[in-house]
Amino acid sequence: MKRNFPIMKRIAVVLLSFVMLVSSTACKSNTSTTGNHESAAENLQDSEKIQLTNQMTPTELKSVSKHELTLLDDASEAQTESAVTSEHKVCVEYYAADELRETLENNRSNMTEEECQKLEQLINGSEQLPLKYILVDDVLLLYPVPNSDPNYDGGTIDFALSNDGAQENKSFANFEEYLDWIREDEKQYDYSDAEIENDILRMRIANEALQTGEYEVLPAGSIDATDQSLYASNQNADYRNVWEYDRDAVEKIKDSIDEINIYDEELDVDFLVHVTLPPDYDNSKTYPVFFLTDGVWRFGNCTELRSVMENGEAAPVILVSLGYDYNIDGTDNDNRITYFIQKGSMLLDFITDNLMPYLGENYSIDYTNSTLYGHSNGGVFTHEALFQSDLYENQPFGNYIIGSPAFWNLYHEELGVDPEDYSNDYGYFDRNDTLDKKVFLCGGTLEDSDYSEYYNGHDTTLEGLEKLNQRLESHNANVTYQLYHTHHYQYIPEMLTAYLKQTYPVT
Repeated sequence: MKRNFPIMKRIAVVLLSFVMLVSSTACKSNTSTTGNHESAAENLQDSEKIQLTNQMTPTELKSVSKHELTLLDDASEAQTESAVTSEHKVCVEYYAADELRETLENNRSNMTEEECQKLEQLINGSEQLPLKYILVDDVLLLYPVPNSDPNYDGGTIDFALSNDGAQENKSFANFEEYLDWIREDEKQYDYSDAEIENDILRMRIANEALQTGEYEVLPAGSIDATDQSLYASNQNADYRNVWEYDRDAVEKIKDSIDEINIYDEELDVDFLVHVTLPPDYDNSKTYPVFFLTDGVWRFGNCTELRSVMENGEAAPVILVSLGYDYNIDGTDNDNRITYFIQKGSMLLDFITDNLMPYLGENYSIDYTNSTLYGHSNGGVFTHEALFQSDLYENQPFGNYIIGSPAFWNLYHEELGVDPEDYSNDYGYFDRNDTLDKKVFLCGGTLEDSDYSEYYNGHDTTLEGLEKLNQRLESHNANVTYQLYHTHHYQYIPEMLTAYLKQTYPVT
């Protein structure tokens, strides 16, 4: 389970400077369905309904798709097989002669006489100048593509790359061997396996397009390599393989799981929601929601939590896990910091005024006894959600779990958030005398050493948690504080199971 906490992941702009013959250079668903479980609202009398006000926009409403579970689908193989036959946009930009001439003058000392002569002939000749950049579906490729050389015959790939003034010769027997090298090269930059395979997929698409001539030529100077959006697009990504869960356990209960794609216009992001219904779910009864953020990991806990209900150790609840659409890497800490911290208020808007009301229209929910859980950056979010809850007409949760909150991430200036807001609990007790929510604080006794290099003189995870507990106790809040003898996240499965049994006991 990857847990990185640098603020912004290092973008490995390898932008290799290739000198080889200089012929190759560095270069929602609109259908709303009812899914496999009918709407609870149809079977409840109006007097029994507990409703929230749904504030989704027309665009958001049209985007919702409720359907059977697709997480178990293995998209990677189909993706690879269809890579060169699917419809993709490939754009290329060639060097301008004057730019290449300047490059030659700046790099003569690193080039052989033969290489200089070949480049001069190319600049002064009538042939097509070398490729500078290649975009595949608006993503900039960081490695040269063999078919960018019109003389490439599908065999050996030879080039020299220059990195920080050092030159290294590379040779590969074929394209597949070259792709294997790219895989290994990207690993050193902490790319996930899914990210690496999506880059490999784009290399295949580009190589095929250059061979067939099915690409668009952009004017010189069109592509700005400093534009970070060219590296961040995940249009063709599929991150199912980074989700952590027991496949066999999910298979057994998949008929009790609904999968919901839902778009938020304010955040401009597609979310993926999994709703796991309890055994013997009955639309005529109401059930609390146990809402888990970080669905990429926490959906995997739902099978065990549901088995606790099956065994009669806890009352039935509806398990809801919130993740991102499969084309967004939910394990990537930049994404988690962006949506849990930098844009936490907008995520709270989405959950409070869009998602939870929508779920209430489709399932039978007891909002007053529902729980919102978050851990680490998600714990920072549930802290904000708790102390901003009084500002909303909708009240979807009565209970909050704040697990190992990474409050120290709030001090990074580039996020544009005010850490004083959290230390003042967002002014909640300036507006209110009491807190009418139940709060569960938790952490691991061993976790302060896990991210010590990121504290930068600010409170450690446990120090921030302890101070929060003291503030809550000073206001006579209903708070439970528990530490587990583990590091940062190992206690989560045990904690969730115990919390389910204690908060929702069998009556």
